[in-house]
Amino acid sequence: MIEQLFGSKTRVKLLQLFYSNPNRSFYVREITRKIDEQINSVRRELANLLSIGIITSDANNNRLYYEINQTYEHYPALSQIFGSVASSEPSKKATKSTGKSPKVDVEREHPLAKAVRATGRVDLAILTGQFTRDEQSGVDVLIVGDINQTKLGRFIAELEKSENKEVRYTSMPLSTYQYRIQINDRFINNVISAKKQVIISNQEVLSV
Repeated sequence: MIEQLFGSKTRVKLLQLFYSNPNRSFYVREITRKIDEQINSVRRELANLLSIGIITSDANNNRLYYEINQTYEHYPALSQIFGSVASSEPSKKATKSTGKSPKVDVEREHPLAKAVRATGRVDLAILTGQFTRDEQSGVDVLIVGDINQTKLGRFIAELEKSENKEVRYTSMPLSTYQYRIQINDRFINNVISAKKQVIISNQEVLSV
């Protein structure tokens, strides 16, 4: 049904990929591998999305990268349709007078959130570095919390396998992270100010 509405299966897959990964850039062969579609079909639909303004492109290191355009006028609406869906809670806007069940506000969750939570009690998890083409932090993944290092190693190994590249990562307890924030630690400041994808952010640990 949704494929008929939006034109093609490839287009729908592309929209799901981009809207589930704001701030992340992909090159054509990477996209082809992730959505499992023919490269010619991917190229055609990328050109269509570019012409509409839904995505943007940028050349870097002899590769053309594509990324969702968060300034596109219909970005919020399309994000609700194609972004990943997380757990939901009753809306505060529901009225008591109708006697009906409260409406539900659906929040979006990063596709990696479930796998990250399996590593322990996670207060903050972000992707940056080569995932967002911003190398100022010198790291690709930062995870803060009470983390099981064995499980974290498994998560990173699976991430490297799915991304087909080596991933640089750092983990630390929440107390260490908070201390390094207080002393204006250069590494943490660079990570926070870098272009990033927030996978998990609890207790207002990171203001996005």
